[in-house]
This record gives sequence, structure tokens and C-alpha cells, in this order.
Amino acid sequence: EGAVERAGPQGYPERWGEGTPWGDPGWYRGYRSPYYNASHHAWRAKVRDFVEREIMPHVHDWDEEKRVPKEVYRRLAQEDLLPAVVGAPWPADYVGATGPRDMDAFHSLIFVDELGRCGSGGVLWAIMGGLGIGLPPVLHFGNQHLRDKCIRPCLMGEKFICLAITEPYAGSDVANLRATAEKDPSGEFYVVNGEKKWITNGVFSDFFTVAVRTGGPGPGGLSLMVLERGMPGLETKQMDCMGVWPSGTTYITMDNVKVPKENLIGEENMGFMYIMYNFNYERWGLIAQATRLARVCLEEAFKYANKRKTFGKPLIEHGMIKWKIGEMARQVESTHAMLENVTYQLQSIPREEHFMHLDLIMDISLLKVQATKTLEFCAREAAQVFGGASYVRGGQGEKVERLYREVRAFAIPGGSEEIMLDLAVKMAQKMYKKAQKQARSRM
Repeated sequence: EGAVERAGPQGYPERWGEGTPWGDPGWYRGYRSPYYNASHHAWRAKVRDFVEREIMPHVHDWDEEKRVPKEVYRRLAQEDLLPAVVGAPWPADYVGATGPRDMDAFHSLIFVDELGRCGSGGVLWAIMGGLGIGLPPVLHFGNQHLRDKCIRPCLMGEKFICLAITEPYAGSDVANLRATAEKDPSGEFYVVNGEKKWITNGVFSDFFTVAVRTGGPGPGGLSLMVLERGMPGLETKQMDCMGVWPSGTTYITMDNVKVPKENLIGEENMGFMYIMYNFNYERWGLIAQATRLARVCLEEAFKYANKRKTFGKPLIEHGMIKWKIGEMARQVESTHAMLENVTYQLQSIPREEHFMHLDLIMDISLLKVQATKTLEFCAREAAQVFGGASYVRGGQGEKVERLYREVRAFAIPGGSEEIMLDLAVKMAQKMYKKAQKQARSRM
């Protein structure tokens, strides 16, 4: 199903998908790849079937309504897809061994990539934006009490969770967050005060993985803890944003919220390390999403340019339109190749080393900029190809109009392009000085 040719002796078709040039990654188009095996091919078909059946027909309505119905999450769980949001390995201890065989980072990439074909960053974030970054700190560092309370209900689509780090005063400057958590006289509770802003999924979340200051200034005074909807003093309000409407971007206020000490994630004042542990995967997810959404712009423009006629011939026959299509394809294909390389590094380097691996941090930082600039370029050029049709909500240019509005949602969160370039060069300089010092010591 979904193939443009029959399965070969290896058990899967070498060419698969709709067959639009550059409409899918190279391994869909018959290219040999060292990254994918039969399990990946089967997983790809399973995810695409769900997306085309349960998501794509409804994207317009969900975008306009600014919400994804909760039964969609339950169906994702029932069809053994939702747990993939938290990445490899499959969380079998909580949902059973129902995922893809030997799940790895490339199964995760396929899940994001296929989901992104819906052409809505808002739908992507509604499904992945909270669960994908809010649950992993509990999964990796939470005590048994928190794991029992949060993990299975969230992975089954029964409860929802978000990550609340950014504040009105601090986004990328995580070390200087102001929200506080102070122990009450009994020692049984923390009292939390502060604000969080631009929190994805916050307005419909049941659990909030919140960064708070439990110690002194700087990164050494931060902790993570789980706040719960219904705790007195915790309020959420949906924000009106340029794009990603169904994702539930939220402003959160915390006014003397009493949080049981059992809701502390890991150890007190270790929150900065837990946040950093999470960042590579958050950025990798944004990269994978932005790359596919750029490809959606390319695919939509290519198909429209073959259908639309001007001056007596198809748009695609005009030299300038060929240039636009070629430039989009060049950038999308090179970005995806780098994405696969970084995905392989995430799979091969032991996970506990990821957040301290300077090469990995450097390359993920650069790739996030590459991906979001590619998305911005493709959204603009696709809009030019569509002309006035890309200026209308709905109709032939719907995906392009939507993605043009959503570019900033990828270029800024998870580390803005400016912060990412600064971080990459900072890490490079650190490595260079270390190499120079080692070279002098050998002389």
C-alpha cells in the first residue's frame, strides 16, 4: 500500500509513495541507504496510513478551531503510534511491546516526517509539542510516584503534559529563570510563584513539567517539578499567535501553588542538567519537522506549477519557476541528508553522553538554523509560485499560506537562529582551544 512499485525480494518496495520528484526523502525513491531496514519500511507504511486516514482530512477544521480533538490522541495510542512521540527505545514497560521491532532513532524520524506531511505545524505541535518534551524528564529522572502518575496516562492519550521553561523575561537564557519554589515550614510542600509564557499544549495539559528556582542564582539553583491542573493558584490562558494555532500556546501564572515534595523531578538544584539533557532532542524534533514542512512547500509548488498555465504553457515551463523549484529541492535534499547523519549520531553515541558531546551540540545547533532557514526560503518561494492562491486561507494554496505564517514558530523556539549560531561557534572555540593546548603539551 502506498507503493509506486511492487515489493521486491527483500519484502518491501524500493520505490514508495506518490512519486512526486523530491516529494519524499531519497530512500522512498529507490536510493540505497544504510539507515533503513524492513522494520522501518513497515513502520513508514503504518504511520502514513494513519496520517492519511485520521489526520489529513481534518487539518483545515482543526486549524480554524485551534484544537485537535482529544479522541485523536486516543486513536493514536490504540494504533500503537502515540508512544513513539517520546522517542527510542519504545516505552514497553508502560504500554507493552507493541511498537516497531527494535525501535531506533530512525523510527522516530519516520514518525515525525510522515506526520509532517499534514502540512500544519500546529497539528504537529498539538500531538508532539507537549508530550515529546514534557514527559521525557519524568521518564528519565522522575521517581516512581511521578512515573506511575504521569507516564502511562500520557502515552495512552488519556492525560496531557507540557514543558514550562520559558518566561516573559527569559527564553534562551535558561540559567536566569525567575520562577521560584520555596519549601513551606512543614517541609512537605514547595510553594511555587512565577509566570511561564509561550508554553506549547499548556492550555489543555493536566501535568506541567516546570523549571523553578530552588537555590541561588545561575544554573546551579534550578530544579524541575511537576505541577498539576487543579492545584490552587495555577492558571492557564491561551495566547493568540501568528501560527501553530491548534498547539495551544499558553501563558501560565503560578500564585502560591502548593506542590508536594514528591513532585520534584530527580534531585533539587539539578534541573539545569535535566533541561540540557532534553534540549538536543527538542531541537532535533524541530529540525525534522521543519525539514518535512519545507518539503511540503516544495511538493505543493511542484504539483501546482505542473497544473497551472500562464502565457499558454504550464508554469513549470517558465525558466524562473524551474529555478525556484530547483533551489527549493537543493536545500531540502541537502538538509535532509544532514538530518539523517545527525540522527545516526544520536543513535550511535550513548545517550548519557549526548548533552556533553560538543560535536553533537555544534552540529545540531547548525542544523536547526539550516532547517529553519530552508523552511523560510521554501515557504516564500512556494508562495511566489502559487501567487494569489497562497494568500487565501483554504483552497489550493492552503498549506503554503499556513506554513508561511508558521515559519517564526520554528526559527525562534528551541533556540533562535542567532542563539544556535552563537552556541555552535562557542562550542567550536572551546574544542579548538582544547586541541591547541593538547598540541602544545605534546611538543
